[in-house]
Amino acid sequence: MNRGACRIIGGRWRGRKVIFDDAEGLRPTTDRIRETVFNWLQPYIYQSCCLDCFAGSGVLGFEALSRGADEVVFLDNNRNTVKKLQDNINTLQASDASVLHQDALHWLSAAVLNHQFNLVFLDPPFHSDLLAKVSALLVSSGCLAEDAIIYVEHNIDVDIVMPENWICLKQKKAGQVAYKLYQHRLRIIE
Repeated sequence: MNRGACRIIGGRWRGRKVIFDDAEGLRPTTDRIRETVFNWLQPYIYQSCCLDCFAGSGVLGFEALSRGADEVVFLDNNRNTVKKLQDNINTLQASDASVLHQDALHWLSAAVLNHQFNLVFLDPPFHSDLLAKVSALLVSSGCLAEDAIIYVEHNIDVDIVMPENWICLKQKKAGQVAYKLYQHRLRIIE
């Protein structure tokens, strides 16, 4: 099995590496994109409660923890990926992180959540129809705090439709990747 690594670029774990095994659809967010995204997220990270729906390498969630998030819940449906995420949690001694071996769609539709998330990472495997489905479930599950921030990454060739109460704050493209920052509003301001 091929092994990869991503470097955490800011915060308390700056320079530390997150190790992951290659898996189908796993495509870690590049350093260049992460640098931009976390500049965008700077006002929202501190003391946030984060959900990383398609965790993969976990680099987005670990970057958030490194920069002051209070908690990150990692979801992934690949057993080996979940094991590697737990290994990274142990290596970093990230007591504020938890990983669940769960399909994001199933977890969001079945879970009785005991808290709300104010920062969510949505970076599903490209060429899947998961983005629209999980976005709708995030809204209907009630797990989003008012004014929650949602980071979305997808292939530029895909037309996406986000929930109407998600306001796009920022967006950019790099190669074949489109990345956007949305804010969840309980009601649309006209």
